[in-house]
Amino acid sequence: MTTRQDLISLARHTREAASLFVKDIGNGLLVVSHNTLALVGLAVVSVLLVFTSQTGLREQVESATLGWLNARHEARAEAEGNTLLAAAEPDAIARATATDPKELSRQQAAIAHWLARRYSVAPEPISRLVQEAWSVGQRAKVEPTLILAIMAIESRFNPFAQSAVGAQGLMQVMTRVHDDKYEAFGGNLAAFDPVTNLRVGVQVLKECIQRAGSLEEGLRYYVGAANLAEDTGYTARVLAEHDLLKAVAAGRSVPATTTVRPIREAASSPAGESAQVALLR
Repeated sequence: MTTRQDLISLARHTREAASLFVKDIGNGLLVVSHNTLALVGLAVVSVLLVFTSQTGLREQVESATLGWLNARHEARAEAEGNTLLAAAEPDAIARATATDPKELSRQQAAIAHWLARRYSVAPEPISRLVQEAWSVGQRAKVEPTLILAIMAIESRFNPFAQSAVGAQGLMQVMTRVHDDKYEAFGGNLAAFDPVTNLRVGVQVLKECIQRAGSLEEGLRYYVGAANLAEDTGYTARVLAEHDLLKAVAAGRSVPATTTVRPIREAASSPAGESAQVALLR
């Protein structure tokens, strides 16, 4: 006959067995989870190693991810009725011809800010042109302030300017005459890229100076007045602007409203065009 003591002992043994069973199950699950996490970690490390060692694969994944994010952004913008944001281009900044004036030297920044005030243009694109004028001028052995003075008189820093006879861009280069110079930049449409127009314009200017034998006569060739009795004051205006820019570069206080005679009209004459054509012969 089963006694009370036997029942108590049986109950205790049952609890101990159940506790041991639960503990074994828990330990087993813990071991399995640790092993699973280790396997997952190993798999992640392996994928990362392969991913980082394969540049092409990484770029494809990054491109696909960026494309997916852009698609979601555009879809959300379209759903909200904002079609302008739907056509957003995060890489558009790469096409901007602009530089923070803080990245320039003190001398260059002073000129950039002075030109920005004088011609009512933003300092960032002017800073990029000042930066390029210094770089190209050093290589071509042409004073950067002279390059900037020509741009000021020729186009007032309008990169889309065009004369009646087809002189185009910042430095008013005769594109169809000097189309060979634009070949290295992809063709004549590069005339409307400010940096390209500056580089080609400096090349034309240097050829004019070399052919004429002096800066003043070189400017007459550049404006197309080499075969004319006078250049309607173009050379004087360029040199006057050049002097102002040199004064700014030297740290002198020059009012941005200092008057220089209005832009010349000589480049609009047929004689001006023929003189530029003659330069190629």
